[in-house]
Amino acid sequence: MLRKTRALRVPYQSPNQLTIDGFETSFIKEMDRNNRWVRMSERIPWGELVAVYNRKMNADQGRPPLNGRIVLGAMIIKHLCNFSDRETIEHIKENIYMQYFLGYTGFSSKPPFDASLFVEIRLDWV
Repeated sequence: MLRKTRALRVPYQSPNQLTIDGFETSFIKEMDRNNRWVRMSERIPWGELVAVYNRKMNADQGRPPLNGRIVLGAMIIKHLCNFSDRETIEHIKENIYMQYFLGYTGFSSKPPFDASLFVEIRLDWV
C-alpha cells in the first residue's frame, strides 16, 4: 500500500508580519551547488581575467578601477543572457546566484555599478 506524504503543518503567518530585515541567507549552506552560475563561477580562472582587466584599466589614469570580477562577471551575464545594460544590473540586484557568480559574500539589493558603465567598458576595450 502506498503512503501519501503529507505537507508540513506550518501555522499560517500573515505576510504583513514579515520583515525583509530579518531575511538572511548564507550562500554555501542554502544554495544549489548545481546551479549554472555556481558551477560556472568555479570553472572561470578569475585571477587571470582580473589581472588582464587591471592592466587594461590603469588606476594611474583616473579613479581606481572597480572590482574586476564584478565588472567582468557582469559582462559575462549580460552576453550569456542577452540582456540590455539596465536589465543586467536589475537581474544582478535580484538574483542571489548571479551575485555569487560575481564574488559577493552575501546578498545585496544594491546595484554593483551604474548601467552606464557598460558603455565606458565597451569604449575602453575597443
